[in-house]
Amino acid sequence: MLNGRLCRFWGDLTEGLKTGKPQNEVKHTGSSIFEALYQDPAGLEGFMNAMQGISLPNFEAFAEKFDFSKYKTLCDVGGANGLLSRTVAKRHPHLKCTSWDLPPVEPIARKAIDAAGLGDRVLTASGDFFKDALPKADVGMILHDWNLENEKMLIGKAYEAVPDGGAFVVIENLIDDDRRENVVGLMMSLNMLIEFGDAFDFTGEDFASWCKDARFRRTEVIHLRGPASAGVAYK
Repeated sequence: MLNGRLCRFWGDLTEGLKTGKPQNEVKHTGSSIFEALYQDPAGLEGFMNAMQGISLPNFEAFAEKFDFSKYKTLCDVGGANGLLSRTVAKRHPHLKCTSWDLPPVEPIARKAIDAAGLGDRVLTASGDFFKDALPKADVGMILHDWNLENEKMLIGKAYEAVPDGGAFVVIENLIDDDRRENVVGLMMSLNMLIEFGDAFDFTGEDFASWCKDARFRRTEVIHLRGPASAGVAYK
């Protein structure tokens, strides 16, 4: 996926920096990769399986390092094939988890969850987080690939979805506050420019500021593996 797709778009990085516009399929065809994928269930499942390899180590670290003892439910918003919900559910048998994504994604998640033998503890649901309220849960997850306006909107929806005492979590390549050490995070921010134009990666300090504006009472950053961390906001 990186060699066959992204490499050629990075060749137009200079134009992206000058214009602030995407340099991917949208530039050449007017349609995003996701528009085609959502019409091709097999291709969509293959894409999600490829992304799973990138995400699994961080999800395993999160399941190990985050204290789930005081929580009973988790909802992964934008849950793809249910990997995070499956990973957390395996390690924490007391949790009920829900993987929530767009309607074309739900059958893919259901298939993976059933194959893992977790159908009794991991649910699936579908919706559009730009249009719908987020599902209620003690712990909720979202963010990434959006501009600042949408990121703040989603944080506000997360605040409404979690109860008092609940937590909102993002798992990202959080950039260090001095923007000098996490090179992968900085490169991923450039990749978001190429893919979406006005999207970007952010620092732990940025995350804390946005969550404070949304009325979360405190935040922390939990390092996971390599360049990845979990930003956690507590209500």
